[in-house]
Amino acid sequence: MIVLITYDLKQPDRNYDALYSAIKQSGTVWWHYLESVWLIRTEMTPAQCFDRIHPNMDENDSLFIVDISHKPHQGWLPKDAWEWIKTNDV
Repeated sequence: MIVLITYDLKQPDRNYDALYSAIKQSGTVWWHYLESVWLIRTEMTPAQCFDRIHPNMDENDSLFIVDISHKPHQGWLPKDAWEWIKTNDV
């Protein structure tokens, strides 16, 4: 499945390397071309992804995770982004 992860980080000067690492480790491949949006191919549910990622955030940050597999979608993205989505939406 493809899971979309988006967040709002309230402390931009904080080191969020652990957060980014937790996101990457939640899936087998990932795509990250928009500042606060990641797409990952994963076998984890959105709840399982949340449990892995959330501990690396501050309590005043926001996080939204949703399964977008095989769902209608539209947007304005680079060609390689659409190719990634098509290839990984299996």
